[in-house]
Amino acid sequence: MIKALVPVSAIFISSFSFAQNPLSVHVLNLENGLPSAGVKVILEKQQNNQWKELSESTTNQQGRITALYPQDTPFEKGIYKVTFKTGEWFQKNKQSSFFPEVPVIFSVDGKLEHYHIPLLISPYGYSTYRGN
Repeated sequence: MIKALVPVSAIFISSFSFAQNPLSVHVLNLENGLPSAGVKVILEKQQNNQWKELSESTTNQQGRITALYPQDTPFEKGIYKVTFKTGEWFQKNKQSSFFPEVPVIFSVDGKLEHYHIPLLISPYGYSTYRGN
């Protein structure tokens, strides 16, 4: 019985912690279809026409950051920017690229509890959208 509860509780705990943070990102490499592990990502909020850095993290082996927003900080309405340091990542992987970074600016209106920003990258292009 205990063996059966361990996997279920692990899923619940990981889902619970995922749902607790209002912002996640995911980076995939379009050239090979694989996750982009090790991409540095910076989160900023616009305040008084300037950007204020809130956090910085790096994508995990699955190309994800499940908790980019600072813990124990209210997720306020406003304009935010997530900057993916793609040039550094391509350089580490011995590839040239056209875009040194990909800034994604988005608006939080308070209607959603969670925002997810996927980024699909290749050396000479990228695509992003509001995920869930």
